[in-house]
Amino acid sequence: MKLDLTVDRIDVYAVALPTTRSFGVAGGSVAVAGHPSIRILTKVSAGGVHGWGEATPIPAWTYETTESIFSTITRYLAPAIVGQPVWQLDGISRIFDRTINRGFSIGAPLAKAAVDVALHDLVGRALGIPLGVLWGRRRHEQIELAWIVSGQTLAEVADCVQEGIGNGYRSFKVKIGLHDEHTDLGVVRAVREAAPGAPLWVDANQAYTCDEAIRMARRLEEFDVFAFEQPLPANDVAGQRRLRGASPLPVALDESLRHPSDLATFVRLDAIDVGVAKVQRSGGLTLSRRLCQLAEDCGVRLLGSGLTDSDVGLAASLHLFSAHGIKGPADLNGRQFISSPYATGIIVKDGMAQVPVGPGLGVEVDDTVVRELAVDGLTSTVD
Repeated sequence: MKLDLTVDRIDVYAVALPTTRSFGVAGGSVAVAGHPSIRILTKVSAGGVHGWGEATPIPAWTYETTESIFSTITRYLAPAIVGQPVWQLDGISRIFDRTINRGFSIGAPLAKAAVDVALHDLVGRALGIPLGVLWGRRRHEQIELAWIVSGQTLAEVADCVQEGIGNGYRSFKVKIGLHDEHTDLGVVRAVREAAPGAPLWVDANQAYTCDEAIRMARRLEEFDVFAFEQPLPANDVAGQRRLRGASPLPVALDESLRHPSDLATFVRLDAIDVGVAKVQRSGGLTLSRRLCQLAEDCGVRLLGSGLTDSDVGLAASLHLFSAHGIKGPADLNGRQFISSPYATGIIVKDGMAQVPVGPGLGVEVDDTVVRELAVDGLTSTVD
């Protein structure tokens, strides 16, 4: 790769992907079967080489919408990096922070992630090497995935678990906080009865108060749950510290860890058991790698998660988790709920995802299919 290779074009597409199953979290609906799921795809080009990135607008989970991600990239982030050296990933991350200020948190992390991941893909492709080789870190060749149980009634839980087992999955993650406490516990109990020896963890997506979370943690212990993920609102630092002291279960933080400095705060306060690595939540691979390295250095155990990504985002997560020894089970659930007709290169079999070996992300994207799936009025080119 020439050291003077610079960004010369950014294409942005909002695409409508087929939704195969409905999916909900405590905040609301994420995907509805039969209705298209929108993803923002970003193609960054430099000197004839290109890379792809993805953002997943889920207003039920974060404040970024399809329209805000699209406008943030096309009007602010993309113009700010045209002419920048593609290899200067840290410098571009700093440009992003000046362009869209962090504020209390990271500042438009999903939009930033779409561009950051595309730049990583571009650099790897320009050098002809996968991201693990670029980073000098590739600890695993495959990552175990978890099957998600979300929104099911008690009568439906066993069927959902059996579907996962039939697809080769051996681990399960249960979304709670969608019902009252009694029903949530009943769902977890039903999963445990349907999969007696399976690794199992629960995710409340900020649904509980501290008192409710303590009560739930004590009642969940009987189901051999290995982690209780994000029971409290993301910014409830005091509550998280109190919960950690009272919970018999390890408490995992997801939405609370937008930036590496957030993790540093929880570590200083002795208020974290497990950190969740999530590429889009942390603004891309640049900051996600910093967060994961800090967790490793501080002795904080890491779990892996995604944001119902299509295959571009899935590939980015697989490279990150492989680099930092997160072998799963990981909540990379995109394949369970949506399809990615524009992409090839990701192999998932019997609940195991192969870490791609091709250059960059290791995913081949068909531009023609992307344009066919594009939503009218939400495509743009910046050069």
